[in-house]
Amino acid sequence: MSVTDFKKEVHDTKVLDWAKDIINNSPSDRLVVDEVLNSVRRNEIWRGNECLNLLAPEAPTSPLVRELLSSEVGTRAAEGHIGKLERWFAGTQYIDEIEALCMELLKKAFGVNYADHRLVASMIGNMTVYNTLTKPGDNIMSLSQPFGGHSSNRYDGPAGVRGVNIYDIPMDSKELTVNMDEFEKVAREVKPKLVSLGASMTLFPLPVKEISNIVSEWGGKVFFDGAHQLGLIGAGLFQDPLKEGADVMTGSAGKTFSGPQSGIILWDDPELTESITETIFPTLAATHQVNRVAALAVAAAEFIAFGEAYMKQIVANAKALAKALNDRGVPVLGDHKGFTETHQVIADVSDFGGGYPVANLLAEANIIVNKNLIPKDRPEDWDEPSGIRIGTTEVTRLGMKESEMEDIAEYITGVIKGTSSTTHIKNKILDMRRNYNKLHYCFE
Repeated sequence: MSVTDFKKEVHDTKVLDWAKDIINNSPSDRLVVDEVLNSVRRNEIWRGNECLNLLAPEAPTSPLVRELLSSEVGTRAAEGHIGKLERWFAGTQYIDEIEALCMELLKKAFGVNYADHRLVASMIGNMTVYNTLTKPGDNIMSLSQPFGGHSSNRYDGPAGVRGVNIYDIPMDSKELTVNMDEFEKVAREVKPKLVSLGASMTLFPLPVKEISNIVSEWGGKVFFDGAHQLGLIGAGLFQDPLKEGADVMTGSAGKTFSGPQSGIILWDDPELTESITETIFPTLAATHQVNRVAALAVAAAEFIAFGEAYMKQIVANAKALAKALNDRGVPVLGDHKGFTETHQVIADVSDFGGGYPVANLLAEANIIVNKNLIPKDRPEDWDEPSGIRIGTTEVTRLGMKESEMEDIAEYITGVIKGTSSTTHIKNKILDMRRNYNKLHYCFE
């Protein structure tokens, strides 16, 4: 047998073979480049102009942010901290200005003492926390994935890489929050060094203060992974984890905050500053894409100017969409609590085939959502869970409000109940998007 007989591939080989055929059969390297450009353009036309994007992890960046992502400064290296003596390279005085502006804008946006902007992905923020606040063999507690927990705080993410022992935070499957009686029992038994409150399915605030009060008895820390809620927190429309007792908070700049894809880390305690900063550099970030930092600075300035109104409408739209779906016979989690306090709507579509087929059927109608585990699922149901997750960030920035949520609910239910064809709904979406193609809540 040849070496290739033993080759294993985790990616879809059909797609890889398609790319390989184009590369190998192209008469010119330039034509291969054209294929890349064509794929980018196809995505821009379809996802950018023709789809109803309801993915909770996505937000469209403003024209200024997009412009800065292709700026010349992105070719420049900037290892080290802000300041001439702290840099490895000379000639970084203007990069220092960009980074200082970004850092101070983030501090202002979130009302915190310390912020760092060098995380090229939010996962690196979580790795920073585990490297700073734990050591291998420590016990931690985090949310399991059927209750919204994210892999970054489980064995298959940064927490696992750090070598910690992970215990589940007990959850109430109806109230969709922590079961504090059970939490206290488990926490007092395992005495976690760190409690990680990170959820990719997030509808309601978590009891940060109560958890902090318990684990502080043995010196435990609380980490709030606000990847999805970051914009809502900054706008004062969600809980403020750092003020409630969390020691550090990370988040994704590319979700509700609506900046470039990257991570943010925030904290108030000066005792953590040296260890967090030195974990970021030189351990986890070196040349950290200064074009992205400039774009993040502008996104932060836009957030300070427009964030409160933007976030209020996101939540109002999520509540309206959730109610409209539930009224039309698509069960939505949290109905007895007003459905949601965030940008997310979680629907149980097990009666309509499950999350995977429903998400793909909706995509045929140009409605983009994602399959999602819900509390009644098992972790091993990851590939084919019972739910779908819907987010209202992008449609809100395009100017849609509560009345449009009624229309969207009608389109979704028409598809998943089979009362409307995907072609019919796709045409409805194309008509809708023609009227909503300008980005709001940003500088002209």
